[in-house]
Amino acid sequence: MQAPLDENERVDRIAAHIKEIISLLGEDPGREGLLKTPRRAAKALVHACSGYSANPEELLGNALFQAESSGMVIVGDIEFYSMCEHHILPFFGKVSVGYMPGEKIVGLSKIARMVDAFSHRLQLQERFTSQLAECLRTAIGAKGVIVACCGEHLCMKMRGVEKQHASTTTVAYNGLFTNAHELRREFFEAIGRR
Repeated sequence: MQAPLDENERVDRIAAHIKEIISLLGEDPGREGLLKTPRRAAKALVHACSGYSANPEELLGNALFQAESSGMVIVGDIEFYSMCEHHILPFFGKVSVGYMPGEKIVGLSKIARMVDAFSHRLQLQERFTSQLAECLRTAIGAKGVIVACCGEHLCMKMRGVEKQHASTTTVAYNGLFTNAHELRREFFEAIGRR
């Protein structure tokens, strides 16, 4: 089995491919403005896909605390940036997460870190939304989790249908939220959406 590449080796190899892509697009990768582009673009891609090296459940670490309340916990409007796996173009937006605690609650910043771990991958918004809901429920033993994600996709804005004002909303829920219309309504009212 081949040893994993360190970050510089990965950037160098990706940069070589990007240089070839620039050439195949009809541009001169030796032109002054493009000389450093392959390496810069490679670094940007490595960062945009850094979620592959993160274990979202491990990100919670020791940030689990005894629940002193049984009410819903909501962290809203967490910005995210991701890459569409179909076109390798960015999509971005905001995600709101609500959960009904079991025996534990989680440090609020850890939910934002989970969002980054899942969004910094080649991704589909539908999968991203579901992964957040399932991982959070499993990791903290929540009685139920609901996630609402609103994203804008450059694959719809700058190519294909070129619809500049289109956005996509996805919702995933589990546990108590599955059959509890009132809980879902409470969540959407709390985040300002109906």
